[in-house]
Parts: sequence; C-alpha cells; structure tokens
Amino acid sequence: MFMIRNVSKLLFGETSKQDLLQIDSGQLYLIRPRSPKGYSECIFKESTAFIRRTSTPYHYQLVIQRVFEEGEETLQEESEDEDADMNDRVFLLDESLHFRSVFRDGQAVFAWNDLLGDPDDTFEFVCDTATQPGQVNTFEIVAMQCQFERKYKRSYENATDADLEQFSFSTPTIPPVVRPTSPKAAQEQSPTSHNKNDVSLPKESLHTPRIVRMETNERERDEAKHQRDLPILTKEHVELHLYDTDSGTFILQDSELEACVFDNGGWKYTLEVANPGKEVWVTQVIVPDISPVFNFDYLSFIFNAYQDEHAPFSCLLRFRDMPSLERFQEGLMRGLWEHLNETSWLKAKSDDRDYIVEAFQDITMSDVSEEEEEVGFEAENVEEEDNPDDVSFDETTQFPDDGTHEENSQLAVGTQSDRSFVIRGSRIGVFKHTPSNHLEFSTTINKVQTPKGKAFQPKKVMLHAGDSSMILQNPSNAHSVFKMDIETGKIVDEWKVHDDIPIINYVPENKFAQLTNEQTFIGHSKNAIFRVDPRISGNKMVDSELKQYLSKNEFSAAATTEKGYIAVASNKGDIRLFDRLGINAKSHLPALGDPIVGIDVSADGRWILATCRTYLLLVDAKQETGKNAGKLGFEKGFGKDAKPKPRRLALSPSHVAQFQHETKMPLSFTIAKFNTGLNAEETSVVASTGPFIITWDLKKVLKGSKEPYSIRRYSEEVKADNFRFGSDKSVIVALPQQVDMVAKGSFKKATRQSIATPVKQLRSRSSIVNSPY
Repeated sequence: MFMIRNVSKLLFGETSKQDLLQIDSGQLYLIRPRSPKGYSECIFKESTAFIRRTSTPYHYQLVIQRVFEEGEETLQEESEDEDADMNDRVFLLDESLHFRSVFRDGQAVFAWNDLLGDPDDTFEFVCDTATQPGQVNTFEIVAMQCQFERKYKRSYENATDADLEQFSFSTPTIPPVVRPTSPKAAQEQSPTSHNKNDVSLPKESLHTPRIVRMETNERERDEAKHQRDLPILTKEHVELHLYDTDSGTFILQDSELEACVFDNGGWKYTLEVANPGKEVWVTQVIVPDISPVFNFDYLSFIFNAYQDEHAPFSCLLRFRDMPSLERFQEGLMRGLWEHLNETSWLKAKSDDRDYIVEAFQDITMSDVSEEEEEVGFEAENVEEEDNPDDVSFDETTQFPDDGTHEENSQLAVGTQSDRSFVIRGSRIGVFKHTPSNHLEFSTTINKVQTPKGKAFQPKKVMLHAGDSSMILQNPSNAHSVFKMDIETGKIVDEWKVHDDIPIINYVPENKFAQLTNEQTFIGHSKNAIFRVDPRISGNKMVDSELKQYLSKNEFSAAATTEKGYIAVASNKGDIRLFDRLGINAKSHLPALGDPIVGIDVSADGRWILATCRTYLLLVDAKQETGKNAGKLGFEKGFGKDAKPKPRRLALSPSHVAQFQHETKMPLSFTIAKFNTGLNAEETSVVASTGPFIITWDLKKVLKGSKEPYSIRRYSEEVKADNFRFGSDKSVIVALPQQVDMVAKGSFKKATRQSIATPVKQLRSRSSIVNSPY
C-alpha cells in the first residue's frame, strides 16, 4: 500500500494532467442478469479505461473511451459531431458504483453497478491479457482514493487503510433470471424455458415491466376480499397498459379488468385494478404523488403506482366510453380531494368541483401534432444556439468548503445592480452578471448578524430600494425583519412589524418596486395581509391597510403585479386576489387540496403561477365572458359560471417515474418563476426538483403542446433557480456548492437519455472563477 500511495501522490499531484491513470486496452460489456433480452451485451469491442480529474475538487470520473479499429476512421469522422457521446461512457467515481476488480479465466475484470439500469445490472471492463496485475491493483486503489475524496471532500493522503477499505467491494453472486410477471406471459412460457423461447416471445412479453403487483398468497387474497367489502366510490371496466422505458410506450397487459376506488375510512382511499377472478394487478393509495392525468381524447387515465418506497411505475387505464371515464374521474377526484381536504366532496360548490376536476384533465395531448412539436423544439434550439453567447453559458463558480459543510440555500436576483446574491448559512455570496452572460464572483458578506452582534442564518431575503439594501428575517424572531446595507454588508436597522401579528413572508409593493426607491412592502401572516412602512415610528405595520381573517386561512405565499395587485395563496391550496390592501379579496379560487408553497404573477396580472410540491398551476385571471369580460380577477370577482380554467403544469407520469427512479426521491418543486423584465412579456417558467431544472415554454403550454417543457440535469440537487432579470434565455442556478448561469437553449427535451445523464457542467475552462465564499 505504501508504494501505491507514493505512486498516487505523483498522479494526484500533477494538476495539469487531466487523466490520472489508464488501462490501455479492454472490452466493455453491459451485464443484465434479469433481462429476457440477453445476459451480456458488448458495448465497445476495443476501448481504453481512464481515471480522469474534473474541474471540481475531489470529483473524479471513470471514463471508458472507444478505440476505433482499422477501417473505422471514416465512421468516426462522420459521427464525431452527432454521436460523440456514444464513443465515451463516463461515470462519476462514487461509492454507489461499488467499483471492484476480479480475475476471471486469467483476465482482470473491473466491474461496477449500472445506476441507470435494473438493480443487478453491471458494467464490466475486461482487461487485455497483456495488462499487468500491478496496473490493475494501482487502478483500483486510485479509484478508492477518488471515492474517498468525493465522500469526505478532502485529500486521501491522511486517510488510513481502514478509511479506504470502505470503498473496497466484492462482486456479488449472479441472481437468477426473472421471467416477466404478466399473467399472459407466464402462461405462454414454461418455467424451464430459457434463451430459445426468449427470442420467440411476442413484443408485449419482451417489454412487460416487472413491477406489477399480483395476489400470490392466502393473506393477500384475504386482504383483497376485505377491501372489496368496503364502500366503492366508482367501479369501471378498463384495459391496463404499463409504461415500458425501453420502448417508450405503454404496453397492453390485460383488456378485461375492473378499476375500483375504495373508501377505507378516515379520508383514505385506494385504487385497485383487478380482473374478474380477483387477481390484483395494481393496488395504490390515492395521494398526490400518483400524478393523475385524464385524457378524454384517448378515453384514458394515466397515473403512477408505487411498488415500494420511491419506486414508481406508470399505468394507463383505457375506458370503453366517455360516460365510464367521467364516472371514474368523479370518483377518483372525490377520493383525492377528500383525502387532502378532509371534508366531503359533496359539500363543495358545483362550480368549485368543476374547477378542481378541470385542473387534472390533460388538455394538451391532441391540440398539437407530434411532428409539429418536434419541429418547434428543434427550431427553438437552433435559433438559440446560433447566438454564441447562448452556447457558452456553462460557467460555474465554485467555492472551497470553509469547514462548516454549509450549502447554498436561497437565491436573490438583482433587478438594477445586475448582481445575484446566494445565501449559505450566515454568509451571502455576491456574483456579478457579465455582459457575456457569465457569472463572476464579486465578494462575500460574512457573518450576517443583528445590530447587537448575534449571528443568524436568514430565513427569507428580498432585495429592496434599487438593490441598495436587503430585507432579511431571523427564523427565531417572527415579529421583526432586518435591513442590510448591501454596500457595507452590515445590518443597519431592525423593524418590528407588530407585537401580536407575525410576519412569515414579504414581497415588493409592486412587481418592479425593487427598481425604485420605494420604501414600503407587503407582508403577511397565516391569516392576515398588510403593508409594512419602515418610515413610521413604533411598529411598522400600517393599521389602515391590514386585512385580517378570523378563520385559519394558512396563508403561505404572495406576489404582486406591476399595478400592485396582490395574489395570496395558502397551505390549503386556495388563492385570493386583491386589488388593494385592507379590503376583502375580489376573487377566491378554490383549493385543489395541495398546499401552495410559492406563487408568482405576470406583470400585467393576466397569469397566476402557483407552485405545489408535485405540480405547478397556471391560472388565467382575465375574464372572457359575462358582465366582467375583459376584467382581471383582481379587479372584479369571477361570476358563478365564469371561473377560470386552471392549467396544471406537471411532468408526464412516465417522466415522473423516470425522475424518481434516478433520484430515489419524490418530486418536490422549488418555487416556480416567470421570466420578468420591464416591458418584457412572460414567455417561460422555471422550477426545479432534485437534480433536475425544468423550463416550460408558455407558448407551447397555451397552444396545447404534448410536452411543453425541457430539462437540464445536474449531478447534485438544485437548491434555487431563477431567470436573469430582463431575459428569458439565461437561468441562474444555485447548487449546493456552486452557482451557475446557463442558457435556456442548453436544456433538452425530456427523454430517457437526458433524464439519466447529468450535464457536463464541470468542464475545464479558463474563465471559471474559483474564489473563497
């Protein structure tokens, strides 16, 4: 080990060298023990393995690079631009790979987990017979050291052998081949049949997902029998299709099934899909995470079911006719709404029920052809990539850890200063937006503290008065806010809002107030909304502009328009629209039931954008019919029959399933934002969940595009995001330790590949800023 440590020091110490180590020759295989399509697939007949450093300290990659054989040079040149990624396989050296080595039949083999495949899928790099055992040993030890540095964010040099040993893994035993779980496939194939019959299986059997729940024992049959004695909200005949990620299609499983929604009591409901023989295909508790979508053009209902925690699969139920789909929709939406609101669906007003049901209808699938959408998507990317400034946005700013292991948590984008401010613990990083659409580290505001010298980590920040100051709140003091002078980086004042009414959130007086010297701003508690004026003596709440409710409204978020109209959302999921403070709301939009965690409004007040955990809600506040036609819901209340038609901006259930397969975590959107700027039209929406950042094209949303969003995946969780002020083409992204400005044109259509592959945001560029933060 001592000799290898010395060799490693030479390898790691040569910082100008990108590749630390390489194995010159070998073959790359993908091993899939559970796949009916075949056990082993040769990916590269001839290749080289590298351990490569990245521009991020303590991050290294395992790279398998294809080596072209004689006669393939022409092929390489022709495919260099469009298929370059197909000639390299890149893996972040992390302990989740379980990177290991073994000698088999006289050859050294490196193996590691395929994190994008089934649980037992692995990659194997079979070294050429000329590879020396010492090379193999060194390669594995260096890989262990790389994994140590990634996990602990420090050099391996002081690590003990025991520290490194935790990254030494053994090759697991090969699991038995698992046959498809479709009843039909099971009947067609005998238990003893293997490769020969695999080839002749019909397409449906080959692509049947292995995630169907079936009754296989007495206990489960007893549970199913008990459940069928429960009250039924709806029961309809359906076909069941399951989504197959390999083919990207829904595969028919059974055409003679029944879908039932059972009332389990206590506001809990279950969806069950079973055949008349009571063999259960799917049983799923009805919760928001099922991502329900109804499509009337195809008489279908799509949702996600969960076999175990955070492992969803997408199902499609197809109905015989429109009346049966409508009955099922009524029953399922009743179950979901009652579960979320814990009150009877029948107590809701009929127009409110219509509003809620419409939010879960897929209004997008038939309005735009797939061909038109593909053309539109490609045209958009070509147009943006023609601009060189848009192509080179992959500028990241990374800051060495100061030992506190704190992460970025909030982002405030300036409107006048062309600066962005990132909160990390009790520090604030300041970043300049350059004319070439890059970020440049400017300075750090260290140790945010009260005028009395008590440090705190800001709960909420808002730029104020032409970006000259920042309003912050100490989580331990709900009745006051603090004013920080941006130039000095010091808190200069504490404003107590009220003795009894807390301030849990605050927003600018109007959409563009931050561009001016406006001193007042809007605040709210859980059941009150008010103006804060720092210029008045004593408590800063303006009593004449207070609207307080006796009921527990659970206000959670607010936003303002250019004219100062106010939208207030709640944890109950409803939205109130005000034209001014101190009076009742002009309009009240019903709750879908999911808590609203954030809200934004277009400058003209036409569009309201609410963020829930698993979806966004876009509401048109302009009234098209009735006596108030042409008026906004902020100005005049919606008539009984003139409620707006909400648009639910959600990822498709199949994409949700793929997202959660990658992250092993449920969806949880950051607060969605419109692009915004003076005299600029809102054209895009940005939000993120886990390592994925998503932009929606509003034009595509309103035209009815099938998938109006594009994505960009990082290797780490996105903490906060927003558009650069005055632009819809630049997105600022806060990662745990980095801040990134990227071009919207670099986002990709959501596909299996783009969902599974993190962007190469860590490319080495001379213009990357590395500054202490």
